[in-house]
Amino acid sequence: MTDREAAPSLRPGVRRREVWAWAMYDFANSGYTTVVITAIFNAYFVAAIAGGAPWATFAWTAALAASYALILLSAPFVGAWADAHGAKKRLLAFTTAGCVLGTAGLALAGPGDIGVAIGFLVLSNYCFGSGENLIAAFLPELADDDSLGKVSGWGWSLGYLGGLGSLGACLAYITWAEGQGHAAADYVPVTMLITALLFALASAPTFLLLRERKTAPAAASMPAWTRVRHTLHALRGSGPYRDMRRFMLCVVFYQAGIQAVIALAAIYAVEAMGFSTKETIGLIFVVNITAAVGAFGFGYLQDRIGHGRAIALTLGGWIVMILLAWAATRPPLFWLAANIAGLCLGASQSAGRALVGYLAPPDRHGEFFGLWGLAVKLSSILGPLTYGAVTWLTGGDHRLAILITGSYFVVGLVILAGVDPERGHRSAQS
Repeated sequence: MTDREAAPSLRPGVRRREVWAWAMYDFANSGYTTVVITAIFNAYFVAAIAGGAPWATFAWTAALAASYALILLSAPFVGAWADAHGAKKRLLAFTTAGCVLGTAGLALAGPGDIGVAIGFLVLSNYCFGSGENLIAAFLPELADDDSLGKVSGWGWSLGYLGGLGSLGACLAYITWAEGQGHAAADYVPVTMLITALLFALASAPTFLLLRERKTAPAAASMPAWTRVRHTLHALRGSGPYRDMRRFMLCVVFYQAGIQAVIALAAIYAVEAMGFSTKETIGLIFVVNITAAVGAFGFGYLQDRIGHGRAIALTLGGWIVMILLAWAATRPPLFWLAANIAGLCLGASQSAGRALVGYLAPPDRHGEFFGLWGLAVKLSSILGPLTYGAVTWLTGGDHRLAILITGSYFVVGLVILAGVDPERGHRSAQS
């Protein structure tokens, strides 16, 4: 049996071990978002570094917004340059090193070290987001058009397992440290070093086995900014990329809700539900399992029912989750909401990446995934800042904040109704 016959979901010449190496980057980088952005460092920043000040949550969201703004400004140009020079893998190595070093730098931030914490947070999160765009741009080169959802789901589900691995290692250390009488200021910095080390080790297969496939060698003569300008012009009006344009607008809104949940889940659990640090980490641990299940299983469903219907289904699930979290006053209902969030998180993140791959022209994957990164990072500013501003203006009303942030899912669902994936795919291939 040939390798192609053994792997019918893949492009000619692509081996399963290369897809595994690509997916291992999702495994590697998920530890950063799980430990730093979602479960440990965010709550530590608010409670310890900023001393629980009224502006602490807003300061956290503002720091994230600054890093996302940098990605927003640079992502399309980085992607276009990578396409023109066949340099996705080279740039991915730089962003990986930046995120690993920035994460390790967070270990230097103790109580009161707000500047140190924000500086390394901006560096690490910028490099994480830029690398996320670059690794995603390999997807259409690996998977057939009718298997993008499945293969994207393989990567994203493995990513959540990577998040579980990093979080589990940190939780084991925290349990030991607390047993020794250590305070959060002693053990949280060590978890940053653990996370950085695991990121570096787990990403090694990506750089050893994933191939760089240069699809447009003649394009290097066109500057990146010119390529992006031409693409932005084509996105206007009823041009060939109008479905991509509308989906990017949809992404801005529904991802605003998702990014708020990712960035503030631990803070909500502590501030609104009264969870301890250990309880919060346990919650995030379980949610990562349901997210892995959602990403893996939903990828197969997406290829069967179509990209548009699949994403609409996940947005409906997000709306249900927001209403349950807002109504929850006791842990059981909140646990139900959190696990619905996990299923929807894995499904919607994987589904969105697959649809971008379906709508992207064959020779401009880096550039179009850069545009996707621009939309996601704009939403990453909009969603968490909305949540942070509401808590600041209402004196800490986290329930109202999550309810208002949830309205972004409703808007995204409305915009999605105007996206025709098949029409967009035909235009991209012509």
